[in-house]
Amino acid sequence: MTKENILEVARERGAGLPYAGAVTPQEAFELLQADPNVKIVDVRTNAERDWVGRVAVPEGQQAAVQWATYPGGVPNPDFGAQLEQVADRDQTLLFLCRSGVRSRHSARVATELGFANSFDILEGFEGDRDGEGHRKTIGGWCKAGLPWVGA
Repeated sequence: MTKENILEVARERGAGLPYAGAVTPQEAFELLQADPNVKIVDVRTNAERDWVGRVAVPEGQQAAVQWATYPGGVPNPDFGAQLEQVADRDQTLLFLCRSGVRSRHSARVATELGFANSFDILEGFEGDRDGEGHRKTIGGWCKAGLPWVGA
């Protein structure tokens, strides 16, 4: 699919949401390949990226802005200011967290800050927990077989 097709589907999927839309991990990867100006904004904590892993995409197509800090999960009071340092308001931004919860909140706040092309990456990096409490087996960037590097 083309970038335009993917974004059209994402906008339809996100109809009524307070941000531009939602993409699957595979769609996010295809968008990154189609347009070097598309950027993943990883909103997980620094500890999560360091201990669990991160997406393997070109440096210019990824940024890290914590939604909450570790330890304690305290909301990052500088989220907006940090986002403004790593992204342009006209860019297509794809927000990624562990399972797709913090990324939704981040996409909403980014939209409120004037980043109109803010999209949630459904399922997140690791996806939901399976019956044994493990991640990376049900949904997510890793389960989809997309490139990532471990800790």
